[in-house]
Amino acid sequence: MAILIDDPRWPAHGTLWAHLVSDTALEELHAFAAANGIPRRGFDLDHYDVPEAVHTRLVAAGAVHVDGHELVRRLIASGLRVRARDRR
Repeated sequence: MAILIDDPRWPAHGTLWAHLVSDTALEELHAFAAANGIPRRGFDLDHYDVPEAVHTRLVAAGAVHVDGHELVRRLIASGLRVRARDRR
């Protein structure tokens, strides 16, 4: 049971963005995000998009830093992954 975060690599809105996920439950993810000041508008069906500026703070708060491949692998294994074709 962990909250995972990958590297901020995705450019948008003048910054780089990382993904924050749970490998257990969306409730766990929402609680972690709320406790760390991440707005709900950053949630995208199975993950939060988080700006580079808060990455270090989220790791210090307990998010486990993993590479993007590991994050996706564990999200799929959790059963929480929403595939691109299912996003519409």
